[in-house]
Order: sequence, then C-alpha cells, then structure tokens
Amino acid sequence: MTATDGGPMPGSDATGRPVPGAAPAAGTEPARDDTVSAVVRQWRAVHPRLDTGPMEIIGRINRCAALLQQAEDAPLRRAGLSRPEFDLLGALRRTGHELTPGELARETFSSGAAVTKRLKQLTERGLVERRGDTRDRRVAHLRLTDAGRDLVDGILPEQLAYETAVLSVLPPDGQDELAGLLAGLLTRLEGRAGLPPV
Repeated sequence: MTATDGGPMPGSDATGRPVPGAAPAAGTEPARDDTVSAVVRQWRAVHPRLDTGPMEIIGRINRCAALLQQAEDAPLRRAGLSRPEFDLLGALRRTGHELTPGELARETFSSGAAVTKRLKQLTERGLVERRGDTRDRRVAHLRLTDAGRDLVDGILPEQLAYETAVLSVLPPDGQDELAGLLAGLLTRLEGRAGLPPV
C-alpha cells in the first residue's frame, strides 16, 4: 500500500511491506493482545462513548504490578516471610543503621500497629533485635541480626535478577523513558494528601 503521492506508506518499505520496529502509520493503533486489551474491548462494546484511555495505562500498571509481585513473593514464601515483613527487613538493611518503630513505619508506609505486630514476629525469629533507649524506656531501637542481614542479602539479588530479565524486552533508552514517566506519575500521586498507611 502506498501513500496518495505514490510513495510508500509510513512504516512500510518500497513494496508496501511493514518495516520491523517502525512506528505505525498516523491514525492507526498498534495491535495489542494482552488481558487489558480484552477488557477494554468489552467496555467499548457496552459503552461506545466511554473514554477507556486511562484504563489502557492504569489497568496495565495494576496488572504488571500484580504479576511482578506474585513472582517476586515466591522466594519470600520459601523463606517464611510476607511482603510487608521483607519490606521492614529491607528498610533496616538499606538505611544501614538502627531505626525506631516510628521511623520504620514511615520508611515502609505502614501503620504503627502493623509495624509493631510484624516486628514482634521478626524478633521472635531472630531476624531483628531491639535495644532500649538509655534516656527513654518507651523508645526502642531496632537493627538486623546477622541472620536477618544474610536473609535479605540472599533474597534481593534473586529479585533483581528476575526484574532485569523482565525488563530485557525493553531497550535501555525505553527503560529510562519508562522510569521517567512512572517517576512523574508517582510524584504526582505522592503529592496528594490523605493516602492511608497499610
């Protein structure tokens, strides 16, 4: 197929065949065959005037997040950890110093009550230890034990290797662009007040 001036259509070679990797011609949508596409088509069928554009993005973000978490939680389950518990261990590891329960709550976007419950379980397992404050008995300082540090250091590389494999379908510049777009969206969402801790 050629353009009206006799030249090839955008995204095609001189014979009219599609050029691999070329952008689709103006006014056309790239073929999408994921689960969100099926959902969008169903909504368009029952609500033809409904703008499903946001669903094309947010739906895919949610679906990707669910699948990624499902895969990355596998090594946590083998270690007998929940995702929130690993987040606490990770916060203690990456900051490199002792934290109070309140600081851990802020680091992990969790409620104080939830952090207290998780810390009790992690302490009983010998992964976290607490030290009392010499000036205020109500304050506790928490740090990883050697076993806790070894556990985090064993799991994290496995998760990063999986994430690297997943993202390998995107070229490096595409990964940078996606990271920038998601950072902008996250900054906007985090700027909105009232997000409750979990």
